[in-house]
Amino acid sequence: MKLPPLVEATQSLSDAELNRYARHISLPGIGILGQERLKSAKILCIGAGGLGSPTLMYLAAAGVGTIGIIDFDYVDQSNLARQIIHSESSIGTLKTESAARRISEVNPNTQVQLHSEKLRTRNAIEIFSGYDLIIDGSDNFATRYLANDAAVLLKKPYIWGSIFQFDGQASVFWAEHGPCYRCLQPTPPPPGTVPSCSVAGVLGLLCSSISAIQSTEAIKLITGVGDPLIGSVIIYDALRMDFQKIVVKKDPACPLCGSNPIQFGLLENYEDFCGESPAITASELKRKMDEKVEFQLIDVREIEEFERARIPGSTLIPLGQFKDGTAFALIRKDLPIILHCRSGVRSATALKLLAAEGFDGALHLAGGIIEWIKDVDPSLSI
Repeated sequence: MKLPPLVEATQSLSDAELNRYARHISLPGIGILGQERLKSAKILCIGAGGLGSPTLMYLAAAGVGTIGIIDFDYVDQSNLARQIIHSESSIGTLKTESAARRISEVNPNTQVQLHSEKLRTRNAIEIFSGYDLIIDGSDNFATRYLANDAAVLLKKPYIWGSIFQFDGQASVFWAEHGPCYRCLQPTPPPPGTVPSCSVAGVLGLLCSSISAIQSTEAIKLITGVGDPLIGSVIIYDALRMDFQKIVVKKDPACPLCGSNPIQFGLLENYEDFCGESPAITASELKRKMDEKVEFQLIDVREIEEFERARIPGSTLIPLGQFKDGTAFALIRKDLPIILHCRSGVRSATALKLLAAEGFDGALHLAGGIIEWIKDVDPSLSI
């Protein structure tokens, strides 16, 4: 599918930029005009993590004029094996700020706009409105559906990527010219069926492979060169070094972009839609402890696990007591509640039981004590 350039050239190149981008300018289909389109472009990257890190550097190096970054997390040591935009000196700082510093070193001509917050229903439309296209480097279904829906409502292209262990996928969704993400995945998978990368692991180099596809698609859309990956999904198997392309068609029954779309607005709560439990990361939990925030930390594992290794300050209330109802008399309603288990599965179950009993606002530790050991205290052993 051949499309016209997404961005008009509104900024010219300096002599220094003509020299910097000489190899791009010599490419058929790009030239000076294409490079000026890149300079005039505004791209938002969701996440400065595994996929976002190389994407941000590729786009800055390519001469994209304005790059926005939305991420609320902090750099942790466990990020560094795959999140190559960050370094040891960035540990403990906001990922947005760490990424901005590195981008300025890669290309001081690129303007960086920081959104150091979580992408939510209440801010998605406002943030997305300031950009030409959206690149998704997130790692959860709630964010993907929210980003897709906002992009469709604003008629903007949405470049999606996903990684898991040794496998990756990428596509371009643009309802104006093809399917949206809901056409590929009408409903999210059942909670707990797709473990997070913190539990299942991911090959760090896979991030660069998939982000290179995402970045390439962004440049193609902006300049109008080549055929964008609209209506197709690239599937990459790193262990077999195998790429496959599958066709994805617009679903006529899609409630968002189908032949008879409903009056669709952003959902009130995408975590609920995806069946995801409100979570906190290990680094966020540690920061609360360091700041001496008062809360209840409850371990829902069994006593043998608790005796082998525990997070400081935690109280043991096994999941069985949530199921038989005896746990609720042991938990205060006037203090914030954070639950954890080994990997996050049991604590998510306990969280739902807790909510059903009227305990509002509770969280659970994403990745459980496994994540705590990886990110905070590797001296523990389970």
